[in-house]
Amino acid sequence: MNNYKLTIQYDGGRYQGWQRLGNSENTIQGKIESVLTEMVGEPVEIIGCSRTDSGVHALSQIANFKSDTNMTEAEVMNYLNRYLPRDISIVEVTLVPERFHARYNAKDKTYLYKIWNEQYTNPFMRKYSMHVDQNLNITSMKEASRYFIGSHDFTAYSNAKSKKKSMVREIYSIHIEDNAGFIEIRVRGNGFLYNMVRKIVGTLIEVGLDEIDAKNIPGIIESKERVQTGRMADPAGLYLENVEF
Repeated sequence: MNNYKLTIQYDGGRYQGWQRLGNSENTIQGKIESVLTEMVGEPVEIIGCSRTDSGVHALSQIANFKSDTNMTEAEVMNYLNRYLPRDISIVEVTLVPERFHARYNAKDKTYLYKIWNEQYTNPFMRKYSMHVDQNLNITSMKEASRYFIGSHDFTAYSNAKSKKKSMVREIYSIHIEDNAGFIEIRVRGNGFLYNMVRKIVGTLIEVGLDEIDAKNIPGIIESKERVQTGRMADPAGLYLENVEF
């Protein structure tokens, strides 16, 4: 039994997220599994390291699948890229030990969020960033980001439906930079809840617009009340950028 590790890039704009859905075939996982099933002649299930939301992109999604096929890494990669839609690319295929698990072996993940912060729209990046036409105070946003660092119960910053699983996650760092009109926010942590990064970015935007005081953030986190959080950033600006194992 071979265990293949896939490094995947995708434009998530027209998909309903990563995770396969019972009532839709329009997911990243579903598209890749369909091609793999045709390739090996039997059903294949792939395991992704992160279940990105509808409309979210990936610069480096990691997944793995197991199969009795004797196809080489190059053959698997070429087959997938030949038959997958053009907005999904396999950039690397590697044979890994049988015990490798893309989700359980991931140690930390980095998400990148892009905000186009000019009065005019960016026609070339409108599908890959969030447009905020009012000037954002990056100094205030950086100050606010410090309140998210560390291990917290992020119930207030998630739309996760399950109440049985722990809502505690640890954020290692948040870096905010102004890059030629784009404000780039990188959030690195040991894992993220459903909509968590988009809600954190939404709060940072509100701070940057002077709509809320950064000092309110600890209280919002401690409240565990989702109604306490404000806007949620658009999915178009979010990318799964890196995963460490």
